[in-house]
Amino acid sequence: MTDALALTRALTAVDTVGHAETAALEVVAPLLADAGFRTEVFEHEPGRGTLVAEWETGHDTPPLCLSGHVDTVPLGGARWQRDPFAGETDGDRLYGRGVSDMKAGVAAIVTAAVTVARSRSRRSGLRLVLTAAEETGSQGARFVAGRLGRSGPLVIAEPTANVAFHGHKGALWLEALATGVTAHGSMPHLGDNAVVKLAGAVSRLAGHRFDVEPHPVMGPPTLNVGTFTGGLNTNSVPDRAVATADVRTVAGQDHGELLRALAAVAGEGVAVTPLIDLPPVWTDPGDEWAASASAIARQVTGAGEEVATATYFTDASVLTPALGGVPTLICGPGQPEQAHVTDEWCSITRLAESVEILTRIGAEWCGI
Repeated sequence: MTDALALTRALTAVDTVGHAETAALEVVAPLLADAGFRTEVFEHEPGRGTLVAEWETGHDTPPLCLSGHVDTVPLGGARWQRDPFAGETDGDRLYGRGVSDMKAGVAAIVTAAVTVARSRSRRSGLRLVLTAAEETGSQGARFVAGRLGRSGPLVIAEPTANVAFHGHKGALWLEALATGVTAHGSMPHLGDNAVVKLAGAVSRLAGHRFDVEPHPVMGPPTLNVGTFTGGLNTNSVPDRAVATADVRTVAGQDHGELLRALAAVAGEGVAVTPLIDLPPVWTDPGDEWAASASAIARQVTGAGEEVATATYFTDASVLTPALGGVPTLICGPGQPEQAHVTDEWCSITRLAESVEILTRIGAEWCGI
């Protein structure tokens, strides 16, 4: 049986900070091939691959889809106390960049998939989609989305401490651009100040109240102005200013309508364009498969029955609609609060739990 801890450490040893996902996939592809999966890597850029692995049984029921990403965010400016690529352990903690977000989740997926594939399925197969470039807007998932066939439910093993999340908020990242006319700072009446123009727009955007009721689980949508830059020097009227905003949406919101509404709020003279457009994902807790899979997670971890969703986005924003709007759960071994932090760690106990959860969900779907 594949050792999920050793596999996580092997994945962690491959630096995938915005590159080299194909090299990380070379760690897992042979394990899947040996278990009977047909594997293929699709690169949207050289060295940046997404692996699609299919274990087919000849049954009519569509395969269960398991997914995770192998890219990671940068290390940050703070000094690490642990080698970010060594996979050091200390008690129940495994340290390294991406262990929680989400190489432990990928290792759990592969380990569970190999276990299920070595059994005799009576109902269905499995599909694995292990992606590149999730952290910067799900480019890897987008690249393979049109290549995926009919599918059963989807599990994304992002960090949830093995709580089964029933979806996540959407992400609509916006750029607001104001242009003006430059002039000498002592004669501002001869220019058109882009900074002042954009400042008014940003103030209106920050105070915008969304015309939607809070979601019963996700809560309300949010808008955060993240950056603001403009001007060249103090004694000139600025002719260009740019701001960015991070909008997190809830189930039921249409991003196209919202973009038009926010552009109107920004006002004339300010161009609002999307940088990332990933819709929210929501699966009703009453869905038969979701209820069963959530129950498995609770049985393994002893967690309560409260329904939860993630605030962060995942590849489900791309994969769920590409697979036909299938029921989707987010459930993985990483600690959500460890994502992107210095000296990131994952619980080894949670990793073992995740393997059991995913194995049982896979075995149930496949009729083993």
